[in-house]
Amino acid sequence: MSELEEVRVFVCLVESQSASKAAEKMGLANSAISRRMKALEERLGVRLLQRTTRRMHLTDDGRHYYHRCRKLLDDWQDAEQEVMQSAESLSGSISISTPLSFGVSHLAPAIADFMLIHPQLVINLDLSDRRVDLVEEGYDLALRIGALEDSTLIARKLTAIRHAAYCSPEFLQEYGPFENPEDLEKVPALCYSNLKSPTRWPYRQDDGEEKIVKVDARMMSSNGEALREAAIKGLGVGCQPTFIVHKALESGALVSVLNDVVWYGMDLNVLYPQTRHMSRKVRVLIDFLVARFGTDPYWDRCLS
Repeated sequence: MSELEEVRVFVCLVESQSASKAAEKMGLANSAISRRMKALEERLGVRLLQRTTRRMHLTDDGRHYYHRCRKLLDDWQDAEQEVMQSAESLSGSISISTPLSFGVSHLAPAIADFMLIHPQLVINLDLSDRRVDLVEEGYDLALRIGALEDSTLIARKLTAIRHAAYCSPEFLQEYGPFENPEDLEKVPALCYSNLKSPTRWPYRQDDGEEKIVKVDARMMSSNGEALREAAIKGLGVGCQPTFIVHKALESGALVSVLNDVVWYGMDLNVLYPQTRHMSRKVRVLIDFLVARFGTDPYWDRCLS
């Protein structure tokens, strides 16, 4: 049994969080997984995993060893691909975490196109607004919108996320016109509850001064599509990313207001763990997403 095989078993076990799942992925018996892990820990002289009846946890030594081994396997796979395959062909797996609304509407179609270009790739796409721990949970990269909190990750900007204030034509006729942001404080509002302050909408005008509108929430939701549909029914004014409301604005079901105002000022970033050498498949995917979304994303054209 080679030392590299022990490393492959260890990494697969950590990322699978189950000996049976790791055994299935590697085509081994459960007992073989246990034997190879025991041999690895004995050879290193340290405990790498703490096992309970429900799950396993990495020790501090195990966490450090996992990061180094993950890099080693990525480098090894890259080296084989460079020798055996053309520059356009990629293989292996990529695990991605992305916000739900953006993932369903925009990232999922992009990933499908990427997989058509690279048919040997296996993609694990997690669609959730939950902030995953990339290192602990084994993700290769994550897309995040807004403030970046984890300084241990490397970030690359994919595009700016433009927000629009919007309402239905009927709502605008009843409550409008809206000539400045403070006018929105006087009408029912539809607020995204995952934000730290859902009823405080920060904005910046041409003079660059940053201000905040304090709105009165008629509805709050953790899902942007729910807020969009409520706005279409005339229940209030909303302020969300254009990637959620662009089709409704293009069809006329919603109308944008106060288009000269810059709301929130967020970016869409791709985050990945600090590594000695990023795997080629992840690097190619990130370049693909930058080219796909770029500086002029198609969902912003509803405001042009």
